[in-house]
Amino acid sequence: MKLSIVIVNYNVKHFIEQCLYSVRKAIKNIEAEIWVVDNNSVDGSCLMIKEKFKEVLLIENKDNVGFSVANNQAIRKSNGEYVLLLNPDTIVEEDTFEKVIEFMDAHPKAGGLGVKMIDGKGKFLPESKRALPTPSVSFYKIFGLARVFNKSKIFSKYHLGYLDKDQTNEIEILSGAFMFMRKKTLDKVGLLDEKFFMYGEDIDLSYRIIKGGYKNYYFPKTRIIHYKGESTKKGNINYVFVFYNAMIIFAKKHFSQKNAKLFSILINLAIYFRATLSITKRFVKAIYLPIIDAGFLATAFYFFIPFWEKFKFNLSGDYPDHLIFIMVPTYILTWLVSLYYSGAYDKQIKLLNVLKGVVIGTIIILLIYSLIDNSYRFSRFIIFYGASILLSTSILTRSLLHFIKYSDYRFATNKKKKIIIIGSENEANRVRKLLEQVEINFSFEGFVGLNEYFTDQKFIGNIKQIKDIIQINKIDEIIFCSNDIDSQTIINQMLSLANYKINFKIAPPKSVSIIGSNSIHTAGDLYSLDVNSISKQENIRIKRFIDVYLSLNFILFSPILIFFVKNKINFLKNCFLVLISYFSWVGYSQKLSIQNLPRLKKGILTPLDIYKNRNISESAKNKINVAYAKNYKMIHDVNIILKSIKYLGRKV
Repeated sequence: MKLSIVIVNYNVKHFIEQCLYSVRKAIKNIEAEIWVVDNNSVDGSCLMIKEKFKEVLLIENKDNVGFSVANNQAIRKSNGEYVLLLNPDTIVEEDTFEKVIEFMDAHPKAGGLGVKMIDGKGKFLPESKRALPTPSVSFYKIFGLARVFNKSKIFSKYHLGYLDKDQTNEIEILSGAFMFMRKKTLDKVGLLDEKFFMYGEDIDLSYRIIKGGYKNYYFPKTRIIHYKGESTKKGNINYVFVFYNAMIIFAKKHFSQKNAKLFSILINLAIYFRATLSITKRFVKAIYLPIIDAGFLATAFYFFIPFWEKFKFNLSGDYPDHLIFIMVPTYILTWLVSLYYSGAYDKQIKLLNVLKGVVIGTIIILLIYSLIDNSYRFSRFIIFYGASILLSTSILTRSLLHFIKYSDYRFATNKKKKIIIIGSENEANRVRKLLEQVEINFSFEGFVGLNEYFTDQKFIGNIKQIKDIIQINKIDEIIFCSNDIDSQTIINQMLSLANYKINFKIAPPKSVSIIGSNSIHTAGDLYSLDVNSISKQENIRIKRFIDVYLSLNFILFSPILIFFVKNKINFLKNCFLVLISYFSWVGYSQKLSIQNLPRLKKGILTPLDIYKNRNISESAKNKINVAYAKNYKMIHDVNIILKSIKYLGRKV
């Protein structure tokens, strides 16, 4: 056996499907085996692999045992002269394995090898080649000097920015997304260190390969697509702590006591620096627009109220302090909450949502105004004044964000995404039919053939004319049919079009998904037959509103409701846990396989609770979960809750 390929999977069904198709093509002329170790996925990955990839040797873990343990499980059972650790969110070229085997055969001192990686937009991924993260190298990376001086031999060592990305070179650290190693090397230096649950294990093993007397190489003569961020989400605080703590484990293991201590101090500083930065960035991004709205309102009231006092009463200071310091903040908060639930803070700016938020907020304020004691009332004119100021400043602010192209704030338009499909007639037609069943706003501009011979009138040219087709038709997105186009051609096209503002997606054969990634920082996106209605921004907002509103009312009326609820103490606990967004009142049945569904908070109740007949088949139960996600409406949650009041105290 020449090659053993090991892939660890965790809830990335659509991506591993595409990965395995590319691997199947790449081992056509090689004696190879494919191992997939699944870490207790709940997205139907294992079933898909069993049905579509019968040649795969599948290990199904009952728990998420981590990256190192899972890889080692398969490596110990593997029979290949070479072992490749491959991420599930990758696509390899048809001759990738042949080229790397040829290189390794010709370089007996080579213990490990990494290849040139590009992201889903055709951009080179700098982690394709890395150096050992010594204290100085890590310092330059953590505090941004590596980015500023990205070609310096001193400051850019982390990603070896001074090395030509198109030249083969010796390197120190291989990327865990593609680690091609000699089995004899692993027998000598050992497998992945299982102290590393995730992150850092590739650095540790790469360093041990060098310490074992072997060399690691960066080999750019073949390329892979790596949908960076799919198998591991890097945009959260937990990632910061897990990654940098892995670096501390590495330092204690390999550096001298003095250097390890220095490294640990540096890493701990980095953890709090990056965590604080990440939290602050998230917080600011979440609240800066409401803060701007509140700031304009507060400023307007500050200057207008004295003027209105003088105008109406011919003197200043007539309004008592509690009106200023209690009612004005209450008005502002009411308007902000109304704007939020009306969608005025969505990145797709809709001025109608702004108007709706201001009007609804004003109505709520006027209702409150009519019910409170006279001593807490301003003039109604001040309320209408505040509403007019909020409406005008909100429109002005959002218009400015749109025109300066800040962040992702843009006016929502009905502009359709212009899409072309590259492939044969049959496959391109299949992919188009799939697109038509998915909830996206697109304009199909035509098929692009692989050569000049095609009969369907919807073909607008061939792949050699792709740049002209893009410019003339103002194309936004290209979908490649991987059944007809080899991975090498797809990667070549992505690289040649990387400077165009175009999204790329790939449609695997016989699949109901079309996969892509908009940038190095996004988690990737896919079109799938499952219409995830519940994942729409407005539905997420509505669902959260229901949770908050009902929790507050349940707490308020708990003296009555506890007589109808089975577990009374846990009911009150659930009210607070839903209120702080730890749970939701309604979620999926977690005991089932949640296939292709958007993630939700765990639910106290599930759509199954409204069915009196508990002898429903597993298949039918799964369909109920899917129907809930596809056709979500607020009334569905309300209906489930009303019919299942006695279960509101359920332990989750």
